[in-house]
Amino acid sequence: MHRTSSLRWKIAMTTTAVCCAVAAALGILVHNVVARQLVGEVRKDVDRELDYALGQYEYGTARGDGNSALDPPGLPAPLRDLVARGLTGSMTGTHDGKPVMWAAGPADGKPLAVWVPYDSTRTRLREIDTAILVSAVLAAGVVALAGIFLAGRISRRLATTAAVARRISAGDLDARVGFPADGEGPRPRSRDEVRDVAQALDSMAASLQAQLEAEKRFTADVAHELRTPLTGSLAAAALLPEGRPKEMINDRLGALHLLTEDLLEISRLDSGVERADLARVELGRAVERAAASTRLPVAVRIERDAVVLTDRRRLDRILANLLVNAHKHGRPPVEVTVTGPLVTVRDHGPGYPAELIEQGPRRFRTGDPGRGRGHGLGLTIAAGQAEVLEIDLRFSNAPDGGAVTTLLLPVGRLTDGS
Repeated sequence: MHRTSSLRWKIAMTTTAVCCAVAAALGILVHNVVARQLVGEVRKDVDRELDYALGQYEYGTARGDGNSALDPPGLPAPLRDLVARGLTGSMTGTHDGKPVMWAAGPADGKPLAVWVPYDSTRTRLREIDTAILVSAVLAAGVVALAGIFLAGRISRRLATTAAVARRISAGDLDARVGFPADGEGPRPRSRDEVRDVAQALDSMAASLQAQLEAEKRFTADVAHELRTPLTGSLAAAALLPEGRPKEMINDRLGALHLLTEDLLEISRLDSGVERADLARVELGRAVERAAASTRLPVAVRIERDAVVLTDRRRLDRILANLLVNAHKHGRPPVEVTVTGPLVTVRDHGPGYPAELIEQGPRRFRTGDPGRGRGHGLGLTIAAGQAEVLEIDLRFSNAPDGGAVTTLLLPVGRLTDGS
């Protein structure tokens, strides 16, 4: 059962159980009060009959009528024992198979007993009990329906809030719950904890979105501002005399140039303007070409080739970044396996940090120091380009050690039918 449905039924069952408990307690209380009253009235009648019978016996005029007798055989044993001690009393019992209220007192050492019908009183008690039970069932049903209705409203709002939270965690920072705040709307609203949670989630999403937008703008601005002076620096370095100093300057300027280009690429990916130029590509050959372009030792194994629908340039970029990352942060051998539309890249180093596996790559964060140093943009760009190409990109570690990256590429037809 869905979690929100479970919550709805838990609330309904709890309110119903509480209502049943209250109804049962009130029913028992009403039953006891009414039964005490009805039985007390019958007991007064039989006691009055007993006083009259004892008075008649004392004056010698008792002959025994239809509801009194001296030492009757059907007298209950507890009353007989009570009379034997010289006391009087009353209790319910039967006479000739019918329910009666007995009363007995001593008369010359023998019990003088009277009885009155008790069947109508018992019937009234059963009718009262039935009415109490029906009322309790109706009350429980009404409370259960009300509980389901109210719990349903709460669970639906919680489900909406949870769905928006999942959309935000998936990257949709424009998602909002949109519940009106206190004092908004046509009618003033009382304090509502569910609304408080929803508003806190909306506030968090807005704050997070503002921070990310500021970070994206900063990244794009820095990359653009660096590009022009960096180009001039590269041109100026080319005029330096040959030697070790020139090599060191060119090396650092080259690294800075690559970082700037990476930042520009990330800013384009963040803006959402990137569009894939899709074509049918033989995956095995594309992987071999991408591995060769890195000029790094890579073992490519094609177990089963496939034709995929992708952008060859962007796919090369993804594979090159993954292979460079494997050599930079892992240990050889670096292996690439093609199995249909599935590509697996594996090294034999310390593996990916747990944070990267759980949350994905983050810019300027390389995770575990064991993975080496870097600015953390290579995997971020690979993930961004994979999203543009609708490639399922996943990071994991091999059981016997080493980082494993899998790419599942889409297989389909172009929209023009080619």
